[in-house]
Amino acid sequence: MPRIQSFFILLLLLMSSFTTNSQTLNELRKQKDKTVKDIKYTVKLLDEAGKSEKVTLNKLSLLDNKIKLQTSLICDINWELDILQELINDNTYVEKSLRIDLEQLRSNYADMIKNAWDSRKSQDKLAFLLSSNDFNQAYKRFLYLRQYSEYRRQQADAIIAVKGILDAKVKNLEKKKKEKELLLEGKRRETEQLLKTREKQGKLVKSLRKQQRDLKKKLAEKRKIEERIQKEIERVIKEEARKAAELAKAAGKEKPKSSEYAITPEDKALSGDFASNLGKLPWPVERGVITSRFGEHNHPVLKNIRIKNNGLDINTSKGSNARAVFRGIVSRVVGIPGGNMAVIVRHGEYLSVYSNLKKVFVKAGDILQIKQTIGEIFSDTSEGGKTVLKFQIWKQSTKLNPEFWISK
Repeated sequence: MPRIQSFFILLLLLMSSFTTNSQTLNELRKQKDKTVKDIKYTVKLLDEAGKSEKVTLNKLSLLDNKIKLQTSLICDINWELDILQELINDNTYVEKSLRIDLEQLRSNYADMIKNAWDSRKSQDKLAFLLSSNDFNQAYKRFLYLRQYSEYRRQQADAIIAVKGILDAKVKNLEKKKKEKELLLEGKRRETEQLLKTREKQGKLVKSLRKQQRDLKKKLAEKRKIEERIQKEIERVIKEEARKAAELAKAAGKEKPKSSEYAITPEDKALSGDFASNLGKLPWPVERGVITSRFGEHNHPVLKNIRIKNNGLDINTSKGSNARAVFRGIVSRVVGIPGGNMAVIVRHGEYLSVYSNLKKVFVKAGDILQIKQTIGEIFSDTSEGGKTVLKFQIWKQSTKLNPEFWISK
C-alpha cells in the first residue's frame, strides 16, 4: 500500500505540471489565433492593393508585415510543439508507471485472495476468534479481521481507480500525439507560405529600386508633412503654456515654465487616468495592422537612407474611420498640404494625434469619448488604394511610442 500512496503523490505533482502547461498552451493558442487573423487581414489588404498593377511601397510594407506575422506564427507553432512534446513525455511516463502499479496491485490482490482461501481451509474466522485466550485477545483478533477485510476492499478499489486513470491517460496520450501531427503539418504549410512571401518581397524590392528618384521625392514630401504636424503640436503646447501664464498672473501665482500646460485639477486627473491605461488603450481604428513603427529605421528600398516615424502607420481597409483612444478635448484640426487633415486631441498632459484624414467629423473644443469617431482615413489611389492612419502620442513636448500604449 505505501507504494500506491507514493505513486498518487507523484501523480498529483505531475497533474500540477499538466495544469501549468495546459494554461500556457491555451494562452499560446489564443495568441496564435490572433496572429492568424492578422495574417488574413493583411492578405485582404494586399488583395485590395493588388487591384492596381502599380508597384508601390505600400505593397512592400504589407508584405513585410505578412512576413513578420508568418515568422511569429511559426515560432508560436514551435513553442506549442515543445509544450506538447513535454506533455507527451509526462503522459508516457505516467502511463508506464500506472501499468507497473496496476500489475503489482493485481498480483498482490491475487496473493491475498489465495492466502485467505488457504487460511480458511485450516481455520475459519469463528475458530480463530474462539481460540483466543481471553476477551481482549478475541477483540483484537476481531479488529484485525475487520481491518484485513477493509484492506482487501481498498485493494480492489485501488485496482479500479488505477485502471480508470490509466485508460484516461492512454486516450489523452493518443490525443496529444494527433495534435502534434497536425501541428507539424501546419508548420510545413506555413513555412512554404513564408518562402513564397519572401520571394514576392524580393521581386517587389527589385522593381522598386528602379524608381529611386520617385521614391526620394515622396520621402522628402513625407518629411515636410511630419515637420508640419510637429510644428502644430509645438504650437498647441506653446498656446497652452501661454494660457497657464495668464491664469497664473490673474491668480497672483508664480509663472509656470514655458513648456508647461495649464493643468487644472480636472486635467491632472485626466492625465492620471490616461497614464494608468498604458498598454490598454483601444486601437485608433477598428481593424488594422501596423506597417511602420515608432523611431528610426532603414528605408525598405533606398540604401543608406534612414526614415523617422514619430508614431505608427496603421494600414486599414478603404472607408475606415479613425477613433479616439481616450476621452479628451479636440485642441486643433489642421489642414496639411499634401498630408490631408490632422486632429490633435488633448488628454490633460497627453496628446493623441490622428493624421492623413480625408474627412473630419469633429472641431476644436469638442469633448470626445473613448472610441468616438474622429474622421475618415484617406485612401490613396496612386498607391493602390493605400489607407493608412498616422497615429502619434505625446506627453507635453515628448514623443512617445504608441505601440506601448495601445492594447496588444
